[in-house]
Amino acid sequence: MALEEWWFNLRTQQVEQGQGDPNAERLGPYATRTEAESVLDRMHKRTEAFDAEDED
Repeated sequence: MALEEWWFNLRTQQVEQGQGDPNAERLGPYATRTEAESVLDRMHKRTEAFDAEDED
């Protein structure tokens, strides 16, 4: 495991580094804290884009 791996914990809605909850309860790893913090926003934007494609 790389020293600088960041995760977004779905249960706590917090960014964490290193060992934490099981991977089934978190998203990642990400190279930076910023990437982990913004993962939900990126996922929502992708979903909206896919939904718009489906409407076309």
